[in-house]
Amino acid sequence: MCTSIVEIARAYGMAKRGDDWFALTQAVVAYDHARHAPLGDVITLDFLNTSLGPSARAGVELSLDSAKELRAALERAIAAAEHEEAEVRGKGAVLSLVRAG
Repeated sequence: MCTSIVEIARAYGMAKRGDDWFALTQAVVAYDHARHAPLGDVITLDFLNTSLGPSARAGVELSLDSAKELRAALERAIAAAEHEEAEVRGKGAVLSLVRAG
């Protein structure tokens, strides 16, 4: 089944392939046939730097259930990181006033 399900996002960070690290410019999420995992259709994650060519790519193939678990873990980690940034470091912290009663 070719689904044509593809999402592309800018990515700022680093990825490792073999012994080398490279800067990221893009992340691609797709749902298609597994190329390497012993599964049918998979969610693929490709992290790449488009200006460095095909060697600057780190790919992952996940079962749909594993991808859902990863999404949930990312959501929890992002929520905790946003709390850390807002509350602990004071970035974008929302002030609340309490009336003396």
